[in-house]
Amino acid sequence: MTISMYQASVPVFSGVLKNLSHVLSKGEAHAAAHGIDPAELLATRLAPDMLPLTAQVQIATDHAKGAPARLAGREILRIEDGEKSFADLKARIDRVRDHLKSYRPEEIDGSEDRPIVIKAGKAELSFTGQQYLLAYAMGNFYFHVVTAYDILRHKGVPLGKADFFGRG
Repeated sequence: MTISMYQASVPVFSGVLKNLSHVLSKGEAHAAAHGIDPAELLATRLAPDMLPLTAQVQIATDHAKGAPARLAGREILRIEDGEKSFADLKARIDRVRDHLKSYRPEEIDGSEDRPIVIKAGKAELSFTGQQYLLAYAMGNFYFHVVTAYDILRHKGVPLGKADFFGRG
């Protein structure tokens, strides 16, 4: 049995975003329980040259909404990066997850060889659909989800591997 481009994208993005929302809820609860200003957690970076928690979530959701759109030949859902709270970030995740429900397998399946061209800074990157999904979009998506998790873990939020996988 083979896996389809739809199966490798939409349900994966949706499920991992659900888990990310859970991780953010634990971060929010930790802040409340320990008298930590939530804005402090949202602004935390793992290193001075890395983006803060808020941006990690924004970029993860950007990849989750961008990849299926590119594979399906659709316009990418636009969401402004204005989130200022855990509730805002979870609402953004919910909006992307709701949008992902609008995709049907027949829109994305068969996109393995579709030309995908994206701009990354000043560079223009060209891929086939399969290369784009597996080597670029998924890698970036997981990088930013894991970095968001790691920021909260680093700040003392009681998270474990089960939380990352939605079983915590």
